[in-house]
Amino acid sequence: MRILYGVVGEGMGHAMRSRVILEHLFQAGHEVEIVASGRAVEFLRKHFSEHGLVHRIHGMHIVYEDNRVRKGSTLWSNVVTGVAALPRQIAAYFELIAHFKAELVISDFESWTYQYAKLHRLPVLSIDNMQVINRCELPQDLIASQRSEFELTKAFVKSKLPFCDHYFVTTFFRPPIRKPNTSLFPPILRPEIIEAEAQRGDHLLVYQTAEGSASLMETLSRTGLECRVYGARRELKEEVVEGNLRFRPFSEAGFVRDLAEARGVIAGGGFTLMGEAVYLRKPMLAVPVGGQFEQVLNAKYLERLGYGRTAPSLADPVHVLEFVEAIPKCEEALAGYSQTGNVEILSALDRYIRDLS
Repeated sequence: MRILYGVVGEGMGHAMRSRVILEHLFQAGHEVEIVASGRAVEFLRKHFSEHGLVHRIHGMHIVYEDNRVRKGSTLWSNVVTGVAALPRQIAAYFELIAHFKAELVISDFESWTYQYAKLHRLPVLSIDNMQVINRCELPQDLIASQRSEFELTKAFVKSKLPFCDHYFVTTFFRPPIRKPNTSLFPPILRPEIIEAEAQRGDHLLVYQTAEGSASLMETLSRTGLECRVYGARRELKEEVVEGNLRFRPFSEAGFVRDLAEARGVIAGGGFTLMGEAVYLRKPMLAVPVGGQFEQVLNAKYLERLGYGRTAPSLADPVHVLEFVEAIPKCEEALAGYSQTGNVEILSALDRYIRDLS
């Protein structure tokens, strides 16, 4: 089948999970054209250059400052870059339709391919984690303190890809489905995570991208655990050891190994790393980006299920120290989590395509 696949470039989680789906589609013999924006373009080109072009398209991006979303800057930046990109969008559209007659569109929260599907009356399948906000029933006590952010995010998600033929929603928690044509699946895992051998180690994996986190480093020193820190010193070319802190330059293989062998994880509220930590049964302290309701929801569910803890920031040492104390209890909760790689969603995708044929 000829498939047009769209990947939003805001955050690398979309690209990383799309890589898994795309590899499966290519292996199954389907013809696939890929449209992506932002950093997702180079990532996907690295993995799929032998299959042809990955078309670059303008996509929405978010401006962050001090671990918060800056809504005004985000709006202005997207308006300016969106208008400037319009001629390239139109050129890319004609380039695409000149040689590829898609039979199915799959979108990972990407609007361009969705619009293409609607314009050409093609079936469109949504695969992403964001739709849980719109298509599932969320507990009122989880959203009460974030009511305005929830309503705003829900409206955005609802308007992004409305009336798809089906929605494959990835999630490590299972709220009741409230809308038809919706299926829930476990998080999509990159092969490196599936192949990793999980062990209960003696270190904390810390992913901290904010510069100037001296107070956090002081708190980590007090834990008495070895802490393998990524992101805090981006210029590093080799590891730097300061007491029980090991500052590491980024390496995908090293990061996956440190994750698989960690006692616990301290990171943001992004869905991809959180899903990987849950799969590997690693307790996690999640610190959502302010103004990002989806990350807040992930973190609150993580805490509700007993898989970890959440904190508004890491400025107060008590959040880290209480998390370290709670690790054994979180491990007990995680022992009940089960997921067989990506089998469930890939099998459902095969059935969906087969039914269209």
